[in-house]
Amino acid sequence: MPTVKERLSGGTFKHVEGELYHFHETKKELQQIKNEILHTKADLPNVQRVQHLERVIEAISSVYDGLPREKKRLVKILYWSRPQKYNWEGIASQVPISKRQAQRWRKSIVEDIANRLGWR
Repeated sequence: MPTVKERLSGGTFKHVEGELYHFHETKKELQQIKNEILHTKADLPNVQRVQHLERVIEAISSVYDGLPREKKRLVKILYWSRPQKYNWEGIASQVPISKRQAQRWRKSIVEDIANRLGWR
């Protein structure tokens, strides 16, 4: 019997979106910390930070890589285009899909990432 999907709290949803917005910066930060660890004595906070960043990067990458082309386009436009110059109608027209469909895809993508991270 299928289980009822738990709804993400607003705070968790925003947190996952924040991770999506900063995905490329997070990858750079991870590389920087790894370089620091290689050149200095590794301390526990840095090692824990590396583990956290790797989990976040893996979750986002895994979900993103499994998306069809149109959904990847939505992620790129919504989260990785700077400065953001589109409202929801503009984002949807770039994919092209309806505004409501774009919002549904966004919700599904964020929930999939949260599930992969165990952030329920």
